[in-house]
Amino acid sequence: MDYFKTRFLTGWSIVLAGAGALIFATCVDAKAAPSSASAPFLAHQAAYELSLLKSRRNASVNGVQGRILYSFTGNACEGYTTDFRQVSQLSGEGRGTFSDLRSTSLEDGDGKSYRFKIETRTNEAEVSAVDGIAERTGDRITVRLKKPKPKTLTLDKEVVFPTEQVHRIIEAAKAGRSILELSVYDGSDTGEKIFNTLSGIGQPIPGDRLPAEPDSGSDNQGLKSMTRWPVTVSYYDRATKSDAGEQTPVYAMSFELYENGVSRQLKLDYNDFVIGGAMTRFDVKDNSNGACK
Repeated sequence: MDYFKTRFLTGWSIVLAGAGALIFATCVDAKAAPSSASAPFLAHQAAYELSLLKSRRNASVNGVQGRILYSFTGNACEGYTTDFRQVSQLSGEGRGTFSDLRSTSLEDGDGKSYRFKIETRTNEAEVSAVDGIAERTGDRITVRLKKPKPKTLTLDKEVVFPTEQVHRIIEAAKAGRSILELSVYDGSDTGEKIFNTLSGIGQPIPGDRLPAEPDSGSDNQGLKSMTRWPVTVSYYDRATKSDAGEQTPVYAMSFELYENGVSRQLKLDYNDFVIGGAMTRFDVKDNSNGACK
């Protein structure tokens, strides 16, 4: 159970604290946006219900319940801010694991800095925290961690932060590319992990084609006019070396990605079991105070 619990909590912290910018949404001022994003990304808040979709082999996880509250604001001039809270219950082998995960992050609009803070409480254990900042200077990225312990790391210049990951995937989708490889840093786990990612991008879906599984965002008029793409992103632990051929991903995310950055029909595949995140609330936020000047 502890094995699956660790993967579950780590995966969702990656998705929400970092790649949450990818999975749920980001926002950017249209005039200041990179040329790759012709449609401005959407500032919004949303709620998601978690559930177990599938168990494979002899997985010891037989139930997942939980909820995510998520908010995103910002622009390319002042940076992008994400805030969320996730409360979940993971059950299996006759016992359960309760977790309360909170995260906030601020990413520079040019992808030059990434400030993050993640706190997790599991059952009655003390809060575990990751707190730090990553800054891009010249041909390297320097990460300075305050928690879980003071430490300085140096990353390759090719590594990108979560919002830049979004921009790259949308750019690739619009260019008709089906494969995109990126190394991503989001501060998850202990703040020392880098993920090699492989994104598979499907054929564009026109805005007038209704989603197969309607949710709270299905009636949004802005989304109805936008193209979306089916996307699957596989995450590999960069520090893990495989001596037996192809490496198995830590987990894979599947979703439909709109050209304004909003995603829906979320699924997270942990190899032995699959978790879904169904959107139950979707509200567009007023981002006028954060417009570039």
